[in-house]
Amino acid sequence: MTTITDRLALAQYRISQAAKNSLREPDEVKLLAVSKTKPNSQIIDAYKAGQRLFGENYVQEAEAKILSLSADYPDIEWHFIGPLQSNKTKIIASRCDWMHTVDRQKIALRLNEQRPDTLQPLNVCIQVNISQEASKSGVNAVDVLSLAQQIDALPNLTLRGLMAIPSAHVDSHTATEELAALQQLYQSLAAQYSSVDTLSVGMSNDLELAVAHGSTMVRIGSAIFGARD
Repeated sequence: MTTITDRLALAQYRISQAAKNSLREPDEVKLLAVSKTKPNSQIIDAYKAGQRLFGENYVQEAEAKILSLSADYPDIEWHFIGPLQSNKTKIIASRCDWMHTVDRQKIALRLNEQRPDTLQPLNVCIQVNISQEASKSGVNAVDVLSLAQQIDALPNLTLRGLMAIPSAHVDSHTATEELAALQQLYQSLAAQYSSVDTLSVGMSNDLELAVAHGSTMVRIGSAIFGARD
């Protein structure tokens, strides 16, 4: 039976090979370990294996883990990667280091207002509905630059880039088209804002294709921690 340490090493190897195959440096792509539904003990195991970036999808679960672990593991970087209701923004604004799923001005304004002055600005990514699926959150590509301008004007937020979840179970041509469109959008954003350096896309099943299309942060859960509880 493989351990979390083994699976982390394999994930890092896949990222490294994908980067090399795309003529990129391996350290250009960060690994975000998605620890949703997993116990603190598994996060600690991953931490001991060298992992520092962890992603959570559920507000209350994220808060509980951060409160429980931050004293002993203060260098963990906490990323919120799930949908966020406006009545729960204060928890994310006060507890997390990153927020990947900003998809409307109202959420950005609340995060900005509720970010404590004692903390550095919250790093945020705009979630893009690159596949234009009605069931998915995210702004349409044509609205990204407008939302980016609004976020950039907020002093307690730092615009870092884009996040997306491409279509699942589609042919490779469709997946490639979506990721190419996302990469082009990201490059346009990075050309306008010096703070933009993050393209958060790619998961266990498609990280190689994502890295080939410019991903700088892949979100890996099951390949590290096993099937979701």
